[in-house]
Amino acid sequence: MDLIPKPDQVVSAASNVAHTVLYGGLADLRKMPRTLIDDGMLREVYHYRPVGRVKDVGDPVLLVTPLAAPASCFDLRRGCSLVEHLVGEGRPTYLVEYGEVSFKDRNLGIEHWIDEVIPEAIRLTSAHAGGRPVHVVGWSLGGLFAVLTAADQADLPIASLTLLGSPFDVSKVPMIAPLRPLLALADRPVRGLKKGHGPITRIYQAVGGAPKPLVRWAFQLSSAQKLVTKPLVKLRNLDDADFLAQIEAVDAFVAQMYAYPGRTFGQLYHRFLKSNELREGWFELDDRRIELSAIRVPVLIFGGLTDGIAPIPCVRAGVRLLTGASEVRFEAVPGGHLGMLTGRAARGSTWRVLDEWLTQWASDGAGPTARPARRAPAKKAAPTSAPASSAPPKQASREAIGANPSRRYGSGGSRSLAR
Repeated sequence: MDLIPKPDQVVSAASNVAHTVLYGGLADLRKMPRTLIDDGMLREVYHYRPVGRVKDVGDPVLLVTPLAAPASCFDLRRGCSLVEHLVGEGRPTYLVEYGEVSFKDRNLGIEHWIDEVIPEAIRLTSAHAGGRPVHVVGWSLGGLFAVLTAADQADLPIASLTLLGSPFDVSKVPMIAPLRPLLALADRPVRGLKKGHGPITRIYQAVGGAPKPLVRWAFQLSSAQKLVTKPLVKLRNLDDADFLAQIEAVDAFVAQMYAYPGRTFGQLYHRFLKSNELREGWFELDDRRIELSAIRVPVLIFGGLTDGIAPIPCVRAGVRLLTGASEVRFEAVPGGHLGMLTGRAARGSTWRVLDEWLTQWASDGAGPTARPARRAPAKKAAPTSAPASSAPPKQASREAIGANPSRRYGSGGSRSLAR
């Protein structure tokens, strides 16, 4: 809205205020209809029902939520829902979520999700879709859990992996890097306690994990500036119903965040945050060592241009680790940690790239777009004046929106989204 509002802006702003007062908000928070097809310990697998006359065709897509985040990360609001988009495209769409974590779950570790929850969800999705291979799409830690699962169990029916904002190297996170030496100092063992049982460890063990308020605070901290300036920003955009609806939807998402189980939180704290083990391309779990290089399926990695939780260097570090994948592609897209997945700009950037990827790696070319499947198309030779790429063979790192030469839509419009 202009500093001196135009008459039409005043009318729109007044209408938005009236609608908010009368109906409680502008966002359409109705969730896409779905059916529960399986459940277990902290595991619920859903199939989203087709809408209208659109029929499910092609390989299924399984959406993997991260711990502590509700399923609304993929189904934020009508008009800005990845689930709505996928179902509307005719893709069989499934989701695995974990539900509310309680004190009794405090002894569950990462093994529970990598050994049981995600593998079972992939198998069930494939079986429900007629035995077809599954395109696994994970956001944040959901992506990391999915990639560790794929590396550990090569026999799973996976067609491709897509990771959105998944942190591979936390030393590249500006707000965490300065804290890591302090965390090591603060968590020094207390006399009489076992090694590694410092004050921080004792606290999360006593409370059974990371409680909801702490999880919400940590998520909001990544965009503290936006949180402080939000009232002014809302006032400036009082005439923009879609902008205001997005803020409402994000607030509703944050309010629904869950707690972390104690042992899982401890593993994430000690091994991801403090030790940063994954940046070397492996992760030790129980009696085995999971190597990311064991992954053979194609992998698409998204990084958000304004992501404060998992910035681009932190996410892009995964490209060099997935040396065994048939193709690795990196895309930088507009948005922060949640915005890159389901922000307003994601509709014309992230979702378009994902559509292209799912069609490219369709198992038999019978996807919703009815185009022949393409298996890792040969790349054109670079001009002699261009510098040689440092990416490993069969890997492609896309530094900017619209950088893919084989994309079927213009890059100019995509790049403008970053402005």
